[in-house]
Formats: sequence, C-alpha cells, structure tokens
Amino acid sequence: MIRLPFTPLVAAAIFAAGAATAADPPNIVLLLSDDQAWTDYGFMGHDAIKTPALDKLAAGGATFRRGYVPTALCRPSLMCLATGHYASRHGVTGNDPSPKLAPPRSPDYQALRDKLIAKIEAFDTLPELLAAQGYVSFQSGKWWEGSAAHGGFTAGMTHGDAKRGGRHGDVGLKIGREGMEPVLGFIDKAVADQKPFYLWYAPFLPHTPHTPPQRLLDKYTAPDRPEALAKYYAMCEWYDETCAAILDHLDAKGIAENTLVVSLTDNGWIQRTPQTGVPEGWTQAFAPRSKQSPNEGGTRTPIIYRWPARIKAGERPELATSLDIFPTMLAAAGAPIPEGLPGLNLLPQLASGEAIARDTIFGESFAHDIADLDNPQASLLYRWVIEGKWKLLLTYDGEVGRYGNTHPRTEKRPQLFDLIADPTEEKNLAAENPDVVARLAKKLEDWYPTPQRKVVTEWGAN
Repeated sequence: MIRLPFTPLVAAAIFAAGAATAADPPNIVLLLSDDQAWTDYGFMGHDAIKTPALDKLAAGGATFRRGYVPTALCRPSLMCLATGHYASRHGVTGNDPSPKLAPPRSPDYQALRDKLIAKIEAFDTLPELLAAQGYVSFQSGKWWEGSAAHGGFTAGMTHGDAKRGGRHGDVGLKIGREGMEPVLGFIDKAVADQKPFYLWYAPFLPHTPHTPPQRLLDKYTAPDRPEALAKYYAMCEWYDETCAAILDHLDAKGIAENTLVVSLTDNGWIQRTPQTGVPEGWTQAFAPRSKQSPNEGGTRTPIIYRWPARIKAGERPELATSLDIFPTMLAAAGAPIPEGLPGLNLLPQLASGEAIARDTIFGESFAHDIADLDNPQASLLYRWVIEGKWKLLLTYDGEVGRYGNTHPRTEKRPQLFDLIADPTEEKNLAAENPDVVARLAKKLEDWYPTPQRKVVTEWGAN
C-alpha cells in the first residue's frame, strides 16, 4: 500500500474528492484506561472501587459488559485502536523488539525500533481519516508509534524521540497524573474554532507506578487489605476522577449532547498481593491470567458508547471488540469506512437498539518481545475464540522471550470454558465437549491459518 505523508494538503485533496461528511459531525472522545481489570469499576459491581464518573457514563450510554480487546498488551492493543486491524495484520505484536536481535541501546536495536514504529505507515489511521472530514485531533497519554504527528494527530503531547526518552508516550504520560490542562485546552480551542474534534485520552492510569494521592490511598487502606491492593484500588478511582474532568468539561462547554464518548481499557490487570505469593520487590506486579494473558483477566473490558443525540442508552448483552471502535467512529463522523476491517460499524444497532448480528469474536496473544519483526507467528503464544457462552483457548509454540516467567504457558492443552457459568475460567471443559472444541478450532483456522506454529496439545516445558 502506498501511503502519502498525511498533511493538510492531502487532507484537503481527499475532502475535495468527495468524502462524505456528516451534517453535524459529533466530537469524539476516547477514554482509555491502562492496566485495569474488567471487574474493577463501580458499574461492574466491584465491592470497593468507586468510579462515579464512569458509572454515570455507563448509565447514559450503550454498555457492553462482554467487551474484549483482541490482544492483552498495551502497544499492540493501542495499534488495533489506531488502525482498526488485529496485531497479526498490523504487525506490532509486542511492546519491543527482542533483545536477541540486537543489544539494547545499540544503534542496531534503535534501527529495529524505528522499523517497528514505521509499520503504522502502511495504514490510514483514525486521526488521518477524521482529518479528511475536517476534524482536529489531540493525542495524550500512552502512544508508542513515534510522535503524535506520525500517527496522524493534528496536535499532541508525545514527541517520540528516543534520544529524549521517547518510547511509549514520553511527555504524554504526564496527562492525568500532573493535571488535565493540555486536554481541556485542546477542547476549548476546538470549540472556539468551531471544529469537530477527536481526543485520544490514554493516561498512564491506573498503570504502575501505583502512586495515588494520599487522600485516595487513605480511603482504600484497611487492616485486612494489602497495601499493594489499596494502592491499585486508589489508582482506579484516580483515573475515574480524571475522566470526570473531561466529561464535566464537555457539559460545561455545552457540547456533551453531540459528543461520542467511547470508554474501555487497553488490557486487564490483577494486582499481585502477598496472598498470591508475590515475590519480594514485586508489590506492583500483575498476577498470572491477567495482563499479557488470553484469559478474561487480560482481554475482557467493558466498552461504553455514549452519544446522547444518536445512541440509545442501555445494557447490551452482545459480544463486542475494540476493533469495532474504528469503523463506528468513522461512521459517526460521516467518513468512508475502509474495506477489509475486521470490526463492525455498530452505529446502526446502537442508534436503533436492534441486536448485533454476530455471535463470534477472535483474539490472539503474542510475546512481549517480538522475535521477528517480519513474521508475527514467530511470537504467537495463544489464539482464542468466543462463540456465545463458549471460549476456546489454544496454546502455540511461539518464542516466549525474556518475560516468559511473567505468564508461563502452564496449561498446554486446549482449554474450553463456559463463560456464563464460569467467568473466571476455573473449569476446563474441553475433554467433555470434543465436538465444541473441534468446531471452534476450525473457526480459528478459518480466521487465519498458522502453518509456522504448532498447537500444543500436551504438557511440556515452556
């Protein structure tokens, strides 16, 4: 695919070529938490964590409790949101190139990082496609793919310069933790300029380091609660407070009615505590079967769509994936939707309240370190498929990398779970349901074949 540098002239040319525009295009806001379990919100029923702003958002929007990200690691998950494609398609399957490929901090390793960052150039990103509709956009928080401009944002916080500490957000990681002015100032300017806007708000929250304000830590400190857990709980509420600042600002500016707000997390997190056998010094680490894993604790997230002018509020029982967000946002803006996207434009069903005609979604997990930048299968560890109540999880023999002990492949055989009866995936029902395993395994192979990898069917070493 030939991809022109996306400049105002290119945007104007696309616009002049006849791209559809909405009569009154909505502002679009993405609220993206970082490392938070699907259970850890007030509206999801958590017995301690308070998230009043997101609770209100969920009550006023279409809320998918069975939402998923297709891979449970931040960088590939964020690239899915930016491009609308699976990691196996966009090629950014992990956070970093494997140190086996070149010594870290060497010129050769930096060249690998540059090659990885360049992968986004093969795709029209969401900010670029929205720019063709006259949108201004702003990046804040997590962003791995070079500068904000490299991702097509018209403005942003991240410079992406490795020589100045650019890796996964740099200056952008200050948002939320050190105030909200860059984001609120962007909204003010867009409103003053009468421009529809797209806001990427992906703060380093509740991500480690877990350093919540003392007032929030005091709120969650309890004699029977490990300090590490209290800190994580407090971080979740801190994230909610920063979302409140944005949502309240939309109200204050009188633009909430015609603003599409989408909320989710990039991947899950289960806080390690002494009760889970946390090693000394690992008090801010994640437990197994959460971040980086294909289990519900890693991949599941509530997904909320709120647009009072168009979307019917209510609980949605269907499956949803973060890959739906790209085409749905484009549809809301009146923009053409590129062909070949795996996600669905949900706007018609969100507006009408009708059921979504889909009963199956897919996901994949790769190693944190990318073993081969040109071959996603080299680092493939898991693939999963959910059909109705059933979830099949298959293990593959891809290269684990230096973080293999973080999420060891302890169960190698096919795993089948009834997510309605067993949402924490405690009982493997594969042996009792071979027909279901066979049917779902075929769906995975039909999704895309993996000729370079073997499905592991027996116990063995990582």
